[in-house]
Amino acid sequence: MAEAAEATRLLGNLPDEIVLLEILARLDPRSLLRCRAVRRAWRRATSTRRFLLAHHARQPSLPIVADNAHRSFLAFDHRAAAADAQFHPVARLGDSFSLELCCDGLLLLAKSGTPANRARLTVCNPLTRQHASLAPLPDDFNILGMYLHGPTCEYRLLLQWVSDSDSDSPTGENGCYVVALGSDQPPRYIGWSDPEFSSAYFQGPARVRDSLHWCLFYRPGENPLEDGEAGWKLVVFDTVAESFRQISAPVDPTKSFIFEVDGMLGIYCCNKAAEVVDIWVLPNYDTGVWDLKYRVALPIAEIRGKLEGHDGEGYWYATVASGGGDLLLLVSFGHSLFYVDTDGKLVASFQDIYTSRHRFKQTLVPHDFFTTVQGHAADASPFI
Repeated sequence: MAEAAEATRLLGNLPDEIVLLEILARLDPRSLLRCRAVRRAWRRATSTRRFLLAHHARQPSLPIVADNAHRSFLAFDHRAAAADAQFHPVARLGDSFSLELCCDGLLLLAKSGTPANRARLTVCNPLTRQHASLAPLPDDFNILGMYLHGPTCEYRLLLQWVSDSDSDSPTGENGCYVVALGSDQPPRYIGWSDPEFSSAYFQGPARVRDSLHWCLFYRPGENPLEDGEAGWKLVVFDTVAESFRQISAPVDPTKSFIFEVDGMLGIYCCNKAAEVVDIWVLPNYDTGVWDLKYRVALPIAEIRGKLEGHDGEGYWYATVASGGGDLLLLVSFGHSLFYVDTDGKLVASFQDIYTSRHRFKQTLVPHDFFTTVQGHAADASPFI
């Protein structure tokens, strides 16, 4: 009896649960696909949705960068020893695209040079090379985020409508809407995040605890919260209840950027005059008490020295990213990108690489909307 049980196991005398969740789930996707060819039982066991979700959860979440023409998106893995091994191809595209959003291994792309709300959007999984074009949104819709709605398992876009005209609005009301990927229904109105945020720009949400979080940006003179610390708030969208709330921020969020690090919320702000970046984290979400984790003095003088005669006098900005359990700073300076660690040490430099505030985590999880989006079969693939 014991021999029969062992014969049906995936690997020797190890329990299948250990083989699947502690060994195979840790493999990178290409290695996993090769393993499927070894035994039919392995292919069957590693094709279940439960396993694929566990495998996705084990994959590293890495910062995305783009090449000069925005036709190639790459994942930056600073842990690789060799410089040429630090960039992993994510997607090679046949045209220039802007990366609007990234969620659970899915990319939302818009044709470069065209505002996302006017462009024909494409959602794709670059690992499986599945893709589908979405219906164009009316001009006055802005895309705030993409998320998985847990109760329905639908991936949805969160949209904001702000216009003096209601000619194209689905309901004639300013505010926020949601629409499911693959749905042929018009966006559904869910109300305002807060009317005072109608003039704000929602940039780069961070997803923590099934919620999207934003720092807001305003044009000069349009910020209704310029009265100091009393107005230091972050906007939060609960992706389950599809409702908004606010939480406190440690610094002026209109001059800061938000990100996720190891399941925690983080904020960084750059003092360009002092050439210093402050990085805050929220270790306990429920208490709302922020910690100043790092104050990093950037080696701007050293960077300028390396760029002398090129674009050393150009505009620069810093991006903080979480990758492989570490925090890293990516300083964009002209056509160059510099990797700086949290001690302020210049680690590496790269040419004709441009950073983004998105991160990518590979997935083999199948999605129904790739087969339900109308016209998907006739769409030309964005990949090459």
